[in-house]
This record gives sequence, C-alpha cells and structure tokens, in this order.
Amino acid sequence: MRQTELHLAETDRELIESYRSKGLRHAREVNRAHILSALDRGIPETQIMAVLGVGRTVVWRTRAAYLEGGAEHALRDVARSGKPLQYDTDVEAQISALACSEPPTGAACWTLELLEQTARAQAGIGSISRETIRRLLKKLPQTVAQSNVVCRQTDRGVSATNGRFARPLRPSVPGKGTCRLPGREE
Repeated sequence: MRQTELHLAETDRELIESYRSKGLRHAREVNRAHILSALDRGIPETQIMAVLGVGRTVVWRTRAAYLEGGAEHALRDVARSGKPLQYDTDVEAQISALACSEPPTGAACWTLELLEQTARAQAGIGSISRETIRRLLKKLPQTVAQSNVVCRQTDRGVSATNGRFARPLRPSVPGKGTCRLPGREE
C-alpha cells in the first residue's frame, strides 16, 4: 500500500499533542489526533489501522481534512444541520399558556383534542397535530407540573408508562397485624 507523506506544522503538533494528552475530548477527536500524529511520524497506515481499530477510510478522510483545512478542521466534527424545527419557542409558549389556562365551557379539563382545536383556531400556530402538542407539553416542565392540565378522555383510570392502565394503589404501610415476615410481630 502506497502511503502519502504528511508533515505537520509545529503549532499543529502542539494542538494535536494537547488533544492526545489532556482534557475531555470525544473519542473520535482523540483518534483523529492519534492518526495525524502517527502519519506525521511516518507510521504505515496498516499499522495505524490495526492499533487504533479504525478503517482505511478514516485515515484517508482525516489526512484529507488536515490538508484541506488544517488541524482544527481535521480534529473536530463538522456541524450537521439536522431537521429544522417546525415550531419555534413562541408556538411552544402559546401552547403552554393555552394548556395552563381555564378549559372551555363544558369541559372539566383540557384534552389533547380540545387543545388541538383551540390551537388551530389561534393566529400564528396554523395546523398542528395532537401528537405535536403532546410532545411540546411533555417537553415543558412548568406545564406538566400542574396536575389538571391535560386529562385523557377515558373512564378506565390513570394510564401507566407501558400504555396499560395502572392498578389502584395499595397502602405503603401495612396496618396492625398485617406484617407477613416470620419472627416479626407488632
């Protein structure tokens, strides 16, 4: 395998050594620092791949990133755009304020369906689904902290985390004479 030479600048060597020796860094960044240091010392790519447990493309991409943009560019991950947020913090605040307000007449408390209908009628929110409202409310701790903000339209009881309905709570402290441990009596 033919290996192209890589020569680091003195300032880049110092930066790479700081990545390798101190501080809390991501494993990828430390591996890239090891790769650049090894390439600078002339260690073959096959040996770098075997010692660090990385593939050939990682070595090639790290070298190419250094040649393209320097040590900072080669060591750090490129920022990824991700999916843009569909609803900004203003919409979150409107939904939260709506859920914390008094429910409409004829309803004991807000349901996700009522929140959806009322939110769609407000200006600035537009079309929003029940699931989006649920996720927004789940994300906002001040809304969830209130016990009567959103209730489900069911008569079966309180839902448990697994989607089923929870059983009634048992008293945590047994009454007198109900201790079942042998040798322990009240």
